[in-house]
Amino acid sequence: MNRYNILVVEDDKDIQELMVEFLKAKDYYVDAVSDGVEGIQKFKEKKYDLIILDIMMPNLDGFTTCKMIRNSSNIPIIFLTALTDEADQMKGFDLGCDDYITKPFSFNLLVKRVEAILKRTTKTDNKDTLVFKDMVLGLNTYTVDVEGESVELTLKEFNILKELIEKYPQVITRENLLDSIWGYDFYGDTRIVDAHIKNIRKKIKLPYIKTVKGIGYTLEKNNYTME
Repeated sequence: MNRYNILVVEDDKDIQELMVEFLKAKDYYVDAVSDGVEGIQKFKEKKYDLIILDIMMPNLDGFTTCKMIRNSSNIPIIFLTALTDEADQMKGFDLGCDDYITKPFSFNLLVKRVEAILKRTTKTDNKDTLVFKDMVLGLNTYTVDVEGESVELTLKEFNILKELIEKYPQVITRENLLDSIWGYDFYGDTRIVDAHIKNIRKKIKLPYIKTVKGIGYTLEKNNYTME
């Protein structure tokens, strides 16, 4: 199941913290910043599936932030604001927001709105992609995106990474990887698997592949030192 990345741009720290708490409880990955300038910077640094955007903020207001994002992306945006005037709401939709929620609001309702928009705008049941944290594998195109950037893997490297993601959180032995990737008729040295893992790690530059000594490999979502 896909886990979505959400960016919260909200200057009220209490509301920001509660939103993050509610969204993380629903198994979303969440980043939070306090103004539009930070929001634009985060948006440029990382690939998100949805943005929750306050309007009345210091440095750069939500309307301007939305306009800047819309110059390069159709990412779903939910405005969250104390502005209740119909003209403000119309302006939000004219700028391309997907929903407009006025304060005070129910956090449970916000989560439901997020779920509805993601269901509508993403292919949750489509099997042509495989996702693990910040990695997205295109199963039909054999492409790999890491934190929104394209990474070139060889076919065997791609298939090893695909196998690790599909079997997560299982530990996969080197022998099993040889069988599934190289074929049952391959009788080579299992160190060829280690060499391919080393190359994958260099290319994706993320510490997700964990060595289980004497056995094989698995994926791990928590940070650790690669061996």
